[in-house]
Amino acid sequence: MKYQLSKIKSQLSELRRKIYEYFGNPKYSRPGLNGLDLKLEKYLNFKNGFFIEVGANNGYTQSNTYYLEKFLEWRGIMIEGIPSLYEQCKRTRNKSSVYNCALVSKDFCDSFVEMHYANLMSVVENSLKDQEKQIQHIQSGLEIQKINKSYSIKVPARTLESILDEFTNIPQIDFFSLDVEGYELEVLQGLNLDRYKPKYILVEARFFDQINSFLTNYYDLIAQLSHHDYLYQLRDINK
Repeated sequence: MKYQLSKIKSQLSELRRKIYEYFGNPKYSRPGLNGLDLKLEKYLNFKNGFFIEVGANNGYTQSNTYYLEKFLEWRGIMIEGIPSLYEQCKRTRNKSSVYNCALVSKDFCDSFVEMHYANLMSVVENSLKDQEKQIQHIQSGLEIQKINKSYSIKVPARTLESILDEFTNIPQIDFFSLDVEGYELEVLQGLNLDRYKPKYILVEARFFDQINSFLTNYYDLIAQLSHHDYLYQLRDINK
């Protein structure tokens, strides 16, 4: 019964959002956590940009790029490892290219990655670098989101660079949103920043020193938008 009520509530919320969007009203189209999409507006308030969002979930909930696609005619690439969330994302973000995989570093050897489901708090195995913290994180995710149970699943492993290489004439990447519950450095290590240089990178950095050290040769840290969300700008943004 609770599941059915929750599903009906979600469907009604989606219908309301679509009605508002039909009439050009973005009232329910800024789902970023902690108002991140609003805080980003001063940097990304232009049309026809190109984004990457890693940790895409269902394409709407807590998305930092949903408003850009729906109201500013942006397009981009969405990455989500959990298959059920990937399927939802494909339906929600039909103007974007949506991939079902976990992003890894260039030296990752296996074809698959083990993930543990907790909806918005799903994690890659060992992403938090401590088994006890990982168990606590998953349990917290289940409790906060009122999820009955977690499960483990193996998903395809790819580098972000391999995905970008599939595109012919890929445009300048204006914005890269990265939120993968502690696995951010490994994702960044799968991207050649000499070839692909997003103008802005927003990282939810659980291991800030590692992220900052990796990006410092190319990027300047220009804003801390929440207690663990950091915005970087390409040092020579006109290149």
